[in-house]
Amino acid sequence: MVNVPKNRVHSRNAFSLMELMIVIIILGLLAALVMPKLVGKSEEAKQNLVCIQMKSIKNALDYYKLDNGSYPAMEQGLKALVNNPDPEQNPNYSDGGYFEEGIIPKDPWRNAYIYISGDDGINLISLGSDRKEGGKKENKDISYADCIKQ
Repeated sequence: MVNVPKNRVHSRNAFSLMELMIVIIILGLLAALVMPKLVGKSEEAKQNLVCIQMKSIKNALDYYKLDNGSYPAMEQGLKALVNNPDPEQNPNYSDGGYFEEGIIPKDPWRNAYIYISGDDGINLISLGSDRKEGGKKENKDISYADCIKQ
């Protein structure tokens, strides 16, 4: 049998209420300092991703133009980068299209990009998080022309 001295201090298995309150207060203060810096970064990242995807689509459109002599017509849209819209008119169309796996990227809000083609060139537009024309801040429309200005 083991002799235990009577004046020995017993170890605790739990935190006191005061210790828990101090930890909760510290965590609250840390959250109050960090959260304002993180809020809004998600939308900013999505807007940056839009420009990256638009540049990728623009590169595919440029390759299409190199192979076929012109950009796809507006009626053909971006689908022309995946499937040859007119094999007779586009005999140099790239085998497999101009996107890997034949998938045209959608914007971060899962909308298709709007393709505009005219005499003055082409443009791509994302309607932003509200999926409507116009808007401000996270709802603003983003065009390829805006992206190349950055």
